[in-house]
Amino acid sequence: MNINIITPADARYEEWNNRGANLRWKGHPSGIIPVSTTEELKEALQYTVDNDKRVVVRGGGHCLENFVVDPAVEIVIDISPMKGIRYDEEMNAIEVTAGSTVGEVLETLDRQWGILLPAGQHPAIGIGGHISGGAFGFLHRQHGLAADYLYAVEILWVNNKRQVEKVIATREENDPNRELWWAHTGGGTGNFGIVTRYWFRAAGVQERDPSLLLPKSPEILETMEMEWNWEQIDERIFKQLLDNFGEWSKTHSGADTEAANLFATLYLLNKVTGKIMLKAVLSDCSEEIAEEFAATISANLGITGRAIRKPMRWLEFALQPFPDIFVEQRAAFKVKDALLRTPYTPAQTGIIYRYLTTHNDVPGGAVGLATFGGKMNAVTTDATAFPQRDSIMATACNAGWIDPADEAKSLAWTRGVYQELFAETGGLPIPGGQAGGCLIAHPDADLADEQFNKSGVPWHVFYYQDNYKRLQRVKGKWDPLGIFRHALSVEGA
Repeated sequence: MNINIITPADARYEEWNNRGANLRWKGHPSGIIPVSTTEELKEALQYTVDNDKRVVVRGGGHCLENFVVDPAVEIVIDISPMKGIRYDEEMNAIEVTAGSTVGEVLETLDRQWGILLPAGQHPAIGIGGHISGGAFGFLHRQHGLAADYLYAVEILWVNNKRQVEKVIATREENDPNRELWWAHTGGGTGNFGIVTRYWFRAAGVQERDPSLLLPKSPEILETMEMEWNWEQIDERIFKQLLDNFGEWSKTHSGADTEAANLFATLYLLNKVTGKIMLKAVLSDCSEEIAEEFAATISANLGITGRAIRKPMRWLEFALQPFPDIFVEQRAAFKVKDALLRTPYTPAQTGIIYRYLTTHNDVPGGAVGLATFGGKMNAVTTDATAFPQRDSIMATACNAGWIDPADEAKSLAWTRGVYQELFAETGGLPIPGGQAGGCLIAHPDADLADEQFNKSGVPWHVFYYQDNYKRLQRVKGKWDPLGIFRHALSVEGA
């Protein structure tokens, strides 16, 4: 074997080890193995199995929890050098190698064929882990999830004899491996094996022209940014703003909404930051829809917020979206998200207001609201492994910090506001009623910790709901030895 293992004694170790986006975590594996081809990856994985090493895979390094940097992990296989995006004539699909980033995929698709994949919001996200989490982005209301376009997946798995094998699974009804394909349409990463390649093609498309296999890039894209000064905002205005955003999201959440080509996020920042911001993306959006959205958001506030609209090319935006939000600065952070099927109640908006205005010692604390629905809700709950197909919004409670001394109070802030928001359902967004569970792409290990989950509802219900047993059967077949595991991994049947 000729494996390039970077050990702690290697001068390159810190460079390769310090690649996670969340500075809250830093692992100390005994070895890091960068790979650039499927054969190198297969050899590296077989080495870890033969030597009984706990192994994980890293692509873009944007996991929100310590799945990669768990102290129990001994070997990290880094697939970020595995690049490649091309039209596969035999598959009649766009092939993407798993080490590619969202930005690299979007740039190649647009420049070569004028098409897009409605994938994630940060261009540095690794596509390998992103797709298997469902893969939402700025255009998911207009086009659905990126996982909804997954045609096939190539995976390295470990059989009962501890041998690494390669398998391809497609969405074709007669494919004996179809369930493995299905598991990668939202069943979470790090569960069944290591993805080496994805192929994408819209369902029902048979034309043998790569420019027709995925949605067309928008002819016109416009950003809309609105901003309000906290000095002008009292609790009444704050609640009105959230009501306005929630009602618009509810009204325009259906699969057939004419406003599906408008996506927006409301950033409720701590009062000490001085402002609340709204960022919207309008893709081939009519002026009537844009004006109606702005008017609805501003209705009955009694204050004037700054509003800026800017047209730009799709690719220009995709490679550098909202630079004041998606900044490259690295920090430690904790995120707890939830999907909402109805807007926040007045009592819940009051809780958010209190946390943002009275906890000045946690300036990095924030709550976000993002519009969901649209084409996302055109898919049945079991057609893919991603079951949340009736939500109107996603919400996230999060805090970021630089000084390690701020960690305890930042975690307490995030957990506190989240618990109070969902107090009526045991402090968690139990699926059904107002809430729709959580997104596995934003994993929260608290859900599997009895200290924080006292609801009596298992963690997997929040992420997978009724799809979990089916995922367990896939896990049992394709990872019979439990090689691939982390704090929120699917357990074999």
